[in-house]
Amino acid sequence: MVTDDQIADGLRTSNQEYQELEESHHRLDAELQQLLKHHVLTPQEELLKKHLQKEKLGKKDRMAALIREHRTSSEQAAIPS
Repeated sequence: MVTDDQIADGLRTSNQEYQELEESHHRLDAELQQLLKHHVLTPQEELLKKHLQKEKLGKKDRMAALIREHRTSSEQAAIPS
């Protein structure tokens, strides 16, 4: 059985949307980590932090959905008629 990590590896090379989501997810993570270096966040920084977290989670959810879609389509293709 193919693991989610193996599917993700394949999608990294074959699926433009997955590639863009992953790049964006990494960029958001870097921005969030930079923001979290501050010991005390201003109210505006708190809002930015929440926004970054929400956007990052949305990207991760979509990447997981692409993995599920790929798994489902692969399993359906493997079922003999």
